[in-house]
Amino acid sequence: MTGRIHSIESCGTLDGPGLRCVVFFQGCPLRCRYCHNPDTWDFNGGLEVTSSEIVKKIIRFKPYFKQNGGVTLSGGEPLLQPEFAAEILRECKRNGIHTAVDTSGWVSTAALEHTLPYTDLLLLDVKGLDNKMYQWLTGKEEDMFFSALTTIKKYKTPLWLRYVILPGINDTPEYIGKLKILASSLGSMVQKIELLPYHPLGEHKWKKLGYEYTLSQINPPKDSDIDLLYQKLRKNSPVINFS
Repeated sequence: MTGRIHSIESCGTLDGPGLRCVVFFQGCPLRCRYCHNPDTWDFNGGLEVTSSEIVKKIIRFKPYFKQNGGVTLSGGEPLLQPEFAAEILRECKRNGIHTAVDTSGWVSTAALEHTLPYTDLLLLDVKGLDNKMYQWLTGKEEDMFFSALTTIKKYKTPLWLRYVILPGINDTPEYIGKLKILASSLGSMVQKIELLPYHPLGEHKWKKLGYEYTLSQINPPKDSDIDLLYQKLRKNSPVINFS
């Protein structure tokens, strides 16, 4: 089976536990204002490859994974190509490789049904915690994300929740409270919450592609700001690993 990818990172350390081979898929339905990789949006871009080619490359890195590492499918949005993603995940599982999928959750139930049986860990990117913020940030309504949560709950897939902090925009007590409610609703599935500091790493790509970057006026949060938000999440919360 063939699909389209953007690139492969052989030794990633930021996309799941341990040392990981990260496969960046091509194509994304969202247009997140802080996106680091707008060059992955166009489904017709990137490289066309077969799933067997990808799996062979991943297996070559298996000695480096040791006990904690594995493969992460990222993007773009990997679940925009669910059959292709599922075949890679299935073959990795057959070869004893830990599998993770980094997804926005703005995907169909069918896509999740294809892939979750072969997914050990879901890195779920929480874009917005109400429809107004979700639409402003991504250009899409939030409904599909919350529909996806129903399917994810059915499979009881372990989760890392990831939330990008935009100072003065989505780090208010209201939004941190909503994030806490979301995490609580998912219960023991949530293994970790990651508060990711906004950074304009992709701004030069936006300009190169001729897109307007609208967050230039925002300064990245300080480490102390992130630490304070973690403290607010921990307050009166069940035991969850915050990192």
